[in-house]
Amino acid sequence: MSLIIHSMNLHGIDLNLLVAFDALNSERNVTRAGSRIGRTQPAMSAALSRLRFLLRDELFVRGPNGLQPTPRAVELAEPISLALRDIQRTLQFTQGFDPGKSTVSFSIAVSAHAGSVILPRLLSLLEEKAPGIDIKVRDYSSRDDAVSLLDSGGVDLTVGIPPTPTSRILSARLFQERFVCILRKDHPILGRPFDRETFLSLRHILVAPDNEGLDVADAALASKNFRRRAAVTIPHMHAAPALVASSDMVATVIESVVAHSGFAERLAVFDFPLPLNPVPFVLSWHRRNDGHPAQQWLRNGLLAAFPHVWLSSENICSDLAPQYY
Repeated sequence: MSLIIHSMNLHGIDLNLLVAFDALNSERNVTRAGSRIGRTQPAMSAALSRLRFLLRDELFVRGPNGLQPTPRAVELAEPISLALRDIQRTLQFTQGFDPGKSTVSFSIAVSAHAGSVILPRLLSLLEEKAPGIDIKVRDYSSRDDAVSLLDSGGVDLTVGIPPTPTSRILSARLFQERFVCILRKDHPILGRPFDRETFLSLRHILVAPDNEGLDVADAALASKNFRRRAAVTIPHMHAAPALVASSDMVATVIESVVAHSGFAERLAVFDFPLPLNPVPFVLSWHRRNDGHPAQQWLRNGLLAAFPHVWLSSENICSDLAPQYY
C-alpha cells in the first residue's frame, strides 16, 4: 500500500474509493463501473473527483475507447486490487463462506499438463456452484517456484507434481500418471526390441521444465549411469507428439498426453526401459491457509472432482482421501 500513501494522510482515504478505483480500472467506463459495484453514475463521478483530489492526479482521462488510465493509475492498479482482495478474504474468513454468493478471487499456479486436466473440471464446478468466483491462472517453472509462490501469497493453490518438501506446504493427491516413450509408427527401428540400448541410441526430444515430473525419468537413468542425448529441448510436453510424428526422434511423455494429442494414430507407444513409479499430481497450499473457509471449499471441490481418475492405461489413483506429503 506504500504506493497509495505517498505524502498524504490515510484518514482521507475511504475504502469505498478504492473499490471505485478498481471498478473504473477494470471497466474503463463510469456507468459500467457503477453497475459493477452498485452505484449510480453521479456517485461514481463524485468518487472519481475525490480520488483525483486525494491522489493529485487525473487517474483516468477520456479516450477513443473509453477511459484511459494515467501512468499514476497504472502504478496504483495492481497494489489496490491486491489489497482489496486481501481485505475481502479476511472478511469472508471471519464471516463464513457461501460459495453461491461469494465474489472472491483465487489465484492458482498450474503446470501445463495439470492445467489441461484440472481446469475443465474446476470451471464446471464454479459455473454450477459458485458463478461469482473468479480464477486467475498462471504457470510456474519448478518445484521450488511452487513453494515460493505459496510462501509469498502470490497464489492460493498450486497443481502439479509435489513441490519441494517443506512443513509449510500441505498437499493432497488429485491424480497420477505414468511416463511412456513414443516413436512414429514408421520409424526405422520398429521391429527391434525397444530396450535400454535402443532407447539410448536414439536422439531425444527433452521437455525442459521439472514441473511435469520428467526429472524422475532422468534420475532413473542417472542411477544406472546412463544419459540420453537431448537433440531438441522444448518447454512444453504437449508439443512432443507432433514433433515425434514427423521425425526419427523419441520422446518420454505422460501417456494421456499422447491420447489427447491428435497424433495417437501416428505414434507407437512403449514402456520406459527402466522401472518407473507413477508420478502423482497434487493440489498444494500453504499451511497458514489450511483453515480458510473459502480455500477449504475450493480444495474440497477439486478433490471431489477426482474420486477415481485414471488418465493412462493401468494408471488408477485409488486414494480417496487427501494424502499429505
